[in-house]
Amino acid sequence: MELNEFIEKFADILEDIDVESLSPATKFHELDEWSSLEALCVISMAADEYGVQISNADLKASETIEDLFNLIVLKKK
Repeated sequence: MELNEFIEKFADILEDIDVESLSPATKFHELDEWSSLEALCVISMAADEYGVQISNADLKASETIEDLFNLIVLKKK
């Protein structure tokens, strides 16, 4: 799993945002497009694409997109 691929999938969830505007350091909770619906979609993506169960608490504990990516990588091991 590559970080850039994860960022592309994350951008697809947000729909109204260009992948170029996101970086590993993006604080996704601060994005105007971020809502509880997107949070559910990210949880679903983690399960469907990576076979990993993450919780709402995991999302809240992750500050950046890279934090979330690293959490998924860690849980996948």
